[in-house]
Amino acid sequence: MTSLPIPRRRLLQGAAAAIALPSFSALAQQPARQFRIGKQKGLLSILKGRGTLEKRLAPLGVSVKWTEFTAGPVQLEALNVGSIDFGDVGEAPPIFAQAAGAPLAYVAASPQRPQSEAVLVPRGSAIRSVADLKGKKVALNKGSNVHYFIVKLAEKHGLSYGDLNPVFLPPADARAAFEKGSVDAWVIWDPFLAAAEKSLDARVLADATGVVGNRSYYFSSLGYAARNADVLAIAIEELNRVDAWGNANKDALAAELAALWGLPKPVADLTVARAAYGTGPITRAILAEQQQIADTFFELKLIPRKISVYEAAAAGTA
Repeated sequence: MTSLPIPRRRLLQGAAAAIALPSFSALAQQPARQFRIGKQKGLLSILKGRGTLEKRLAPLGVSVKWTEFTAGPVQLEALNVGSIDFGDVGEAPPIFAQAAGAPLAYVAASPQRPQSEAVLVPRGSAIRSVADLKGKKVALNKGSNVHYFIVKLAEKHGLSYGDLNPVFLPPADARAAFEKGSVDAWVIWDPFLAAAEKSLDARVLADATGVVGNRSYYFSSLGYAARNADVLAIAIEELNRVDAWGNANKDALAAELAALWGLPKPVADLTVARAAYGTGPITRAILAEQQQIADTFFELKLIPRKISVYEAAAAGTA
């Protein structure tokens, strides 16, 4: 049987269709979106354990990868080199990251938690007021939220930062120095603060109430935030659900955090009792708080240049 010739026009149309329609293998090779989260031992760890974020993001074709870090500055270094897309951090590390050129974007903020950081002294110390810290050895973590706190606390009580004798130590070393009596006071945050109160019988000289706000932040990169606003919105919604559950179930939250931290439950109970929970949007008023910290750190020569934190505002900042 002789086959009939296919018209030239039909051949061309078939070739065009073959070019226009991607093959199944090509579709399979298209990269899915990723959401790489850096976390410390806090609410993000609880969110990870529940798996609800993965379930929310799966219909969007977004996979979630978790990496644990020991501190905020290390997380922000990972952001700067493009290893993570999201994380949680205190007030101070974002200032240093932005000053170093990291493409930081503030995504959400916690309420203020001024009772969660304080100056501690030994129970029998002769130091009875903030003014008594003049000339005394004060242990603190350099460039952290408590560094800003002690500067502002000194100012409020008629001292300058130069009146203090700061001893820069990370929390574990500062606790050891405090126990040995090598320093006169220790400026620290929860849960280290609560642990010292419970196990060292330390006395709170002053907390940050009426001095500084002490918020924590969720961050991303400017590029990721611009391309994945839907992913970040879902993450914040899920974190808010954990916050709401924690507010209504503080005993259970303390038990979960105690296990994550490897600390006795009474330490977690005290930490949870004086913390405020919630995840809210970044506003210009909140950025103004961060700008004050940035300006203070520049004046103290802790960062090499003046920065504008408003440049780290993701789209949609109120």
